[in-house]
Amino acid sequence: MGAAERSASSRNLLPRRARLSRHEDFARVFKENLRASDELFTVLARPNQLAYPRLGLAVSRKAAGNAVDRNRLTRLAREAFRVAQHDVAPLDIVVLARPLAAAAPSADVRASLQRLWQRVSARWRS
Repeated sequence: MGAAERSASSRNLLPRRARLSRHEDFARVFKENLRASDELFTVLARPNQLAYPRLGLAVSRKAAGNAVDRNRLTRLAREAFRVAQHDVAPLDIVVLARPLAAAAPSADVRASLQRLWQRVSARWRS
């Protein structure tokens, strides 16, 4: 069975409901947010009225100069969120990549995002 033939559930994709896609959702998070950052990423989060977190990604050319690096960071962030989403508070989260993220090993990217999601979740709970 080829990749195109596999169903979305067999590939463990992040469900569409768990993604921020509308401009208004991003704007709300940018306007009023909880913030956590390190050398690789800045994470902005805002409580939502849902029972689950949602993820939005903003990986600019300034942070990752070519499409391969931007796609890699997007893919890693989405996968890290998919794995950790059950431990994250019901927040709308936007991940902003920083320039060092493009050259960081995948394990460092995942660990960084995990720490940042835990930090914003803890701030939301307190």
